[in-house]
Amino acid sequence: MKTIFVKDFSEFPGPRSPKIGPNSGEEFREDVLIPAIKKDGVEKLCVNLDGTYGYGSSFLEEAFGGLVRKEVIDREQAVLLIANLVSDEDPSLIEEIKSYMLA
Repeated sequence: MKTIFVKDFSEFPGPRSPKIGPNSGEEFREDVLIPAIKKDGVEKLCVNLDGTYGYGSSFLEEAFGGLVRKEVIDREQAVLLIANLVSDEDPSLIEEIKSYMLA
């Protein structure tokens, strides 16, 4: 299992898109999540959300909801990815991401 630590991308996750500001959800999806999914497969991917200074809903929706909206992964794969999300600091983040991916 490959673990992606969002804090390695940025301790300060930013807005939805790079037009609005740095460390965006779009950049995280395009530069980190999609390459990892293509290389390792969603079933072998764990995303650890701990170690940052918080998340805006726009970052989470664009990064994770965008995977489904842009048809990078399907609903079944989304369920697998959600099962491998980790947040000991704020478990409610996982439910929030789930709502964006499975809405």
